[in-house]
Amino acid sequence: MKKTRLLALLLVLMLSLTVFIGCGGGDTDGEDNTDGGNEGGGEEVQSIEWKLGHLGNDTHIWNVTALKFAELVSEKTDGQITVTVYPNESLGNEIDTINMIQSGAADMVISGESMQNWAPTAAMMAVPYAFNGEAHMRSVVEGDIGREIEDEITEKVGLVPLYYHVRAPRNLTSNKPISTPADLAGFKMRVPNVPLFVEAWKAAGASPQVMAFSEVFTALQQNVIHGQENPYDLIHSANFNEVQEYVNETEHVYGWIYVLVGEAQFNELTEANKAAVREAAAEAQEFGDGLLEEEIARYKQELQDRGMKINSDVDKAAFQEAMAPAVQEFLDEAQLDIYNRIVEAGK
Repeated sequence: MKKTRLLALLLVLMLSLTVFIGCGGGDTDGEDNTDGGNEGGGEEVQSIEWKLGHLGNDTHIWNVTALKFAELVSEKTDGQITVTVYPNESLGNEIDTINMIQSGAADMVISGESMQNWAPTAAMMAVPYAFNGEAHMRSVVEGDIGREIEDEITEKVGLVPLYYHVRAPRNLTSNKPISTPADLAGFKMRVPNVPLFVEAWKAAGASPQVMAFSEVFTALQQNVIHGQENPYDLIHSANFNEVQEYVNETEHVYGWIYVLVGEAQFNELTEANKAAVREAAAEAQEFGDGLLEEEIARYKQELQDRGMKINSDVDKAAFQEAMAPAVQEFLDEAQLDIYNRIVEAGK
């Protein structure tokens, strides 16, 4: 019995000595061996993948710019953040992708006025004759009003705008020159399913009809409608030059679209990586702007080469005046306040 107690006492002493050595004698050179930190006490190293979904095809300016953004992000974060781009709605349509971001199943989206479902001020991204040109629009997007819209998007949609794409202005196509609202008498035209567009063109004197884009070419070919409105890139890709003689440069909608990341996803980043993403976004903005200028000029020239005539002698002020009452009646009080501020800033 005494021998057993003695052995037990010796075992306790040995265990105590082992613990003492392990706790006190392991860090003799002053190195920090704790988990979770990195050398020099700097920012933690992250490994993050963001999924970016949008509706453009592989060659669309949005996709080409998104791929450039992904490259820049990887470069500026030393590979800590990977952006994988999913074009052609392969993650889902615009609204689906926003919902996926909110649930954590996706991370980034390219979106515009559709966000007015959550943030009413986003409607300003496609209002007829809110802007008198691209310079006016850019000044608004990059100024106080643009920040108000971005803040509401972040607050109510949970998305952080990183950079934006200017959309080419929408123009009216026809088989006769249309220069003033008076030329719209009896003119049946297709518009997308945007109620404000319907009311605005009706106020200008046309007979607008909502129609799927895929049906427009045949409707023009069969003279069911007399014209339609879209930017040069879509007029070109749809081959409307085969069934329309004129592009009338009404430029009735100047708009933009944001490239956004989920607020929760962005806030997970270290401060260094947030700054790197912002820097990459600024460079992607410049890259995309350069592509837009080249692309739209090329499409316009190719349409002319195919025989389409460009009517630049359009009284835009007359169209704006004709549509303004419908626009003002359609917008709610908060939207109308921003609209009036936008118009005033362009004078």
